[in-house]
Amino acid sequence: MKSCLLPLSPLVVALLAGCGGSGSDSSSAVSTAAAQTPTGTTLSNAASSSGTMTCGTPVKATTASGSAVISADTPSSDGTRMFASGSNFPLVFVTHASAADTLNWSVSDQVGKVVASGSTTVASGAQTSTLTCTSTLSGYFSATATLAKNGAKLASAGTRPAGIATFGILPNLASVVPAVTYSHQDQHRFGMQGETDNGPLLADLGISWQLDNRSLATMEPNGANTFSATADNLDAFFKKGTVMRFIRLDGIPAWASSTGAFQDNALPPTNLSYYQSYMNRVGQESSSIRATYFPKQSANYYQVTWEPDAVWKGTDAAFVSFYKTVYQGLHATDSQAVVMGPTDTAPEATTARLKRIASLGFGQYIDGVTTHGYYDLGTSPSLPPERLETDASTEVHSLMGQLRALRSEMASDYRSGLKLFNTEVGISYDRGAAYGANYPSANTLFAQGALVARTHIITLGEGVDQTWVFFGADYPNEVGYGTFFDLDHPQGQFGASNISPKPAAMAVAAMTRMLDGTNTLGRVNGTPSGVYAYAFRQLNNGAVVTALWTHNNAVWSASGGYSSTYSVSYSLAVDAPGTSGTVKVVDMMGNATTMSYSNGTLALALTEAPVYVVSTNASIASGHVTQPVGYQPG
Repeated sequence: MKSCLLPLSPLVVALLAGCGGSGSDSSSAVSTAAAQTPTGTTLSNAASSSGTMTCGTPVKATTASGSAVISADTPSSDGTRMFASGSNFPLVFVTHASAADTLNWSVSDQVGKVVASGSTTVASGAQTSTLTCTSTLSGYFSATATLAKNGAKLASAGTRPAGIATFGILPNLASVVPAVTYSHQDQHRFGMQGETDNGPLLADLGISWQLDNRSLATMEPNGANTFSATADNLDAFFKKGTVMRFIRLDGIPAWASSTGAFQDNALPPTNLSYYQSYMNRVGQESSSIRATYFPKQSANYYQVTWEPDAVWKGTDAAFVSFYKTVYQGLHATDSQAVVMGPTDTAPEATTARLKRIASLGFGQYIDGVTTHGYYDLGTSPSLPPERLETDASTEVHSLMGQLRALRSEMASDYRSGLKLFNTEVGISYDRGAAYGANYPSANTLFAQGALVARTHIITLGEGVDQTWVFFGADYPNEVGYGTFFDLDHPQGQFGASNISPKPAAMAVAAMTRMLDGTNTLGRVNGTPSGVYAYAFRQLNNGAVVTALWTHNNAVWSASGGYSSTYSVSYSLAVDAPGTSGTVKVVDMMGNATTMSYSNGTLALALTEAPVYVVSTNASIASGHVTQPVGYQPG
């Protein structure tokens, strides 16, 4: 199962003036941005205290490509449409005007603020106008364009709505968060489903983990003893040693299934003895792979079942026996195996299962707990992780409430030291939505990005050791879970290669740069209702990073829009009382601003978009948090 705002740039305006600015919360943000584009032939570039975006004079050429009246793109050599801060990138407009016309264009950020704009004459017929641009503003951007006389605008492309062409500028935070030295590779905290083997994209997003399937159904689909344990089986992508394997085991082929057909662990295989011997070979192979390609990784991680609350049809005793088979098979040949489960759909479902089977000895057959993070099935931007629309008066069913209960159950009924991984959670568009020329709106995209960031911050802040982003590009049947648009297929397609980022993707790029290589300190104590704050510390006693935001149900709904301007004042303790100085504050898209504090506290105007405060007084941070129950720094 799968689930669903940034302060305006400049950040200092957002923080000190409550995010007033020129951002838009309406679903017409895409079209109004184009209406603000100046006419004529001059270029204008809006500046921010965090940086600027500038575009040079268009270079014109005749073209034979395309047929649309007007189209736009920011092609990149690696296919990601994401670019390094300060690098040159092309903004290309192709026009097929019936007569000479004027092309008006603009580039807006995730809240509709125009950051660059201009106009240029175009000749009749097929013409390409290429602008060379550069940006020290980071984040998500959408280009819009119209022909003054013709009135044409950009057509929709795949799952991307009409009126926009999107791209991203990656944060450069080297001077804001010090580099981290990892004592072992598996201290990295972020994985992702989708974009399998897409090295450039995963690197841009700061992703260090991908699934590598070793299910019986995958490795022996047609009969027994056809899988040979060897490191040569490894996908060439993983042989680079940069993105680590998380080994997925669920899936029983028809020949080994009690149902006579493939089944995703609805029931144990017919021959548990053979299944254990198969796991012997999986463990042997994984041990060899780790030694050969991942010598700095301390363990191999295996996920046994996948959302069993949705598929398992056996008894609890059979479930525990199944795990015993896998555990003993893997540990016999992989001395560093970390066997994990049960991976139910929501944390509260995982908690319920752990409670129910603890007395059956389940704890003997796992080395860690995995869950999926869907705090409410079909979660969308209108259902934020802090509150559910059906339970607005209590946090018990919120994401943080569910994770606290899960951590407590692990501490009470299971042995200490177990890791907790969230191996999937995503944010969809609103329930009942459909891709189309006019959907999603800019405001929906903004909301999705904010909730993706908030959901993973909460997950880590409540004591999850590793968290996984869901999904890469949009895919069929479940609308909007992608963090990228699929530009070729109107309903999305698994494995899409022609993609462009949504705000969610760029929020992930900023979040990983801020929080990878940290340990969790915990939730900040004493925050007023509606204010959420979690503190983290970089490995090896490094900098403190505190993530903060506010949420108010009254300004957050599919029908009323998702406010990017609602704000509340909050003072964060960053240093000892009586001291003054400066800290760096980073917005949801990775733009940094230096802010002053006095008497040890930093005054902030928090919005629905998280910000990150980088400070150095770890004793102050540690003294104002509640550490998750049972959490042990990695």
